[in-house]
Amino acid sequence: MNLDLLLWTACCLAETAVIGLLLYRRLWRMFPVFFLYVVEALTGDVGLAIVFRSYHSSYRTWYLAGTIADSVLLFGVLVELAWSILRPIRASLSYRALIPVIGLILAVGAAIWPFAALPGVSDVSRETHLILHLQQTVSILQIIFFLALIGSSQILSIGWRDRELQIATGLGVYSFVSIGVAIFQLHQGSYVQYRHLFRIEVCGYICCLLYWIVSFVQQEAKRREFTPQMQNFLLAAAGAAHSSRVALNGPHTDRKRKPGKP
Repeated sequence: MNLDLLLWTACCLAETAVIGLLLYRRLWRMFPVFFLYVVEALTGDVGLAIVFRSYHSSYRTWYLAGTIADSVLLFGVLVELAWSILRPIRASLSYRALIPVIGLILAVGAAIWPFAALPGVSDVSRETHLILHLQQTVSILQIIFFLALIGSSQILSIGWRDRELQIATGLGVYSFVSIGVAIFQLHQGSYVQYRHLFRIEVCGYICCLLYWIVSFVQQEAKRREFTPQMQNFLLAAAGAAHSSRVALNGPHTDRKRKPGKP
């Protein structure tokens, strides 16, 4: 068994283990988008291997389609994590609160896009350039989300035993490896060196999967409440949004009429 086949097998087995733990721990109910992402990653790895062996000429198109699917799902994972972090006060929030969360992540991604293109790749095909650009944008977005989550962990009352931070840590650390490999690959002159760096990236992904396996095997810590300051801030923000909605729609839309009353 050659090294590439060994890494591919280890990757598929680790992804299968993560999916099994998500089902066993019933975490797929809490993080359905993340569950879909891991399932898509496993089916994508198997599918691309089949395409590479049997339909080699279509491999680049399939890889581009898989990259787009990964990027969309990863964006959904970030939104899902942000919404899950608000669990302690979600009973006081409507699903309309998702709109600013989605808008904020989209805005950060749009701000990253112009700066995410790697230098020195102008001579590659349009498809390859789009793949690299999209991968780097999503990777940087994951790193920013991961660092922001760590920086505000005390305020948000989350720790390393909380699933949100565990998932974000795996994605963030792997993104660091992915970007580092992409930068080094630009300065490699031979295909052999390129393949060695690609294997390092695959090893980084396997380490990410192993971290999730170790984390999900352990029992999740009971989620702590927000600090009073954070809870008051979020509830005040929700109250301000509700007041604005009432002002726009009129007070009669938020109040049920009593029988017999005009």
